[in-house]
Amino acid sequence: MAAVAWLSTVIIDCPSCSRTVKRLGFSRQINGLRHNFAVTGVNSVRRRKSRASTTITCFASNGPSPSEISSTAKIRSEVLSPFRSVRMFFYLAFVASGSLGGFIAFTQLLGALANSSRAAEAPEILKGLGIDLAAVSVFAFLYYRENNAKNAQVARLSREESLSNLKLRVDEKRILPLSAFRGIARLVILAGPAAFIEESFKLSQPFSERLLERGVLVVPFTTDGNSPTFQFEETEEGNEINAKRKRLWQLAPVYAAEWTKWMDEQKKLANISTESPVYLSLRMDGRVRGSGVGYPPWNAFVVQLPPVKGIWSGLLDGMDGRVL
Repeated sequence: MAAVAWLSTVIIDCPSCSRTVKRLGFSRQINGLRHNFAVTGVNSVRRRKSRASTTITCFASNGPSPSEISSTAKIRSEVLSPFRSVRMFFYLAFVASGSLGGFIAFTQLLGALANSSRAAEAPEILKGLGIDLAAVSVFAFLYYRENNAKNAQVARLSREESLSNLKLRVDEKRILPLSAFRGIARLVILAGPAAFIEESFKLSQPFSERLLERGVLVVPFTTDGNSPTFQFEETEEGNEINAKRKRLWQLAPVYAAEWTKWMDEQKKLANISTESPVYLSLRMDGRVRGSGVGYPPWNAFVVQLPPVKGIWSGLLDGMDGRVL
C-alpha cells in the first residue's frame, strides 16, 4: 500500500487529562485519501486512578480527494464516449474466443503430429491456429489502444476538474470557483511574470470589444510575485473603452499556491520549463480549447470564436474549437 507522510500541526486530546494542547503530528496519504494522525499528550497531567489510555485520532482533510475527482472524470468520460465500454467488452470477448480456439487447435496439432495417421490434418490445423492467433493479436491491439485512449481522456478530464475547483475573485465581495463560469464565459488564463501579463494586456487592447462580444474573460496569474500594472487612457472618449477593458481583465486568481501547483503540473506534463510564460484557452463548457507558450493570439480568438449574442447565441456554445 503506497503512502506518503508529512509533518503537520495537530490537536491532541486525552480523555483522562485536564488539558488539551497542540503537538507536532503527521499525516499520511493512503490510497489517495489524506489522513491526519494525532498522538495524545498534555502539559500538566492530572491522572485518574484508572489506567490512562492513549488514543489516536484520524480525520480526513478538508480538500477534495483525488478519488472523488477521478470518479467525476470517469462519469464525464462515459458521457463523452458512451460506446467505448461496449467496444472494449467485445474486444475482450473476441480475445477470449480466439484464445480458446487457439488452445483447442494447438492440442489438435499435437495429436496430429504424434499420430502418423493424422499427419495429413496438420496443415489445416495450422491454418486454423494461425487465424486464431491473428484474431487474438488484432483484438488485443484494439483493446490496448482503446484502453490507452480511455486513460488519457480520464486523466485530461481529471486535470480539467482540478482546474474548475480553483478560485477566482470577481470583485471585493465575490470569490467564485472557475466552474461557475461554465456556459457564461470563455476564459483565457495567462501565467507568467508581471511583464508578460502587462504586454499581453497591451496586445489585447485593439480587440477588447470583440473579445467581450465572444464572451472572453482574461485570468492573469503572475508567477514572479509582482502585481502587473494596467494603464488606461484617461479621456472622455476612452471611458467606455476603458470600462470594457477593465471588464475583460476583471478576474483575479486567489489562493496562489493552488494555482501554482496546477500550472507546474501541466507544464511538467507538456515538457515545458516552469519559468516559461503560457496561456490556456477554455471553451464555453469549461474544457480546454487550446494552449501555448508565449502571448495568446487575440486576433485568432476574434476570428475563430462565435459571438455569444445574436442569431448564433446558444447554438454554438461549446462548439468553439476542438478539445486538446
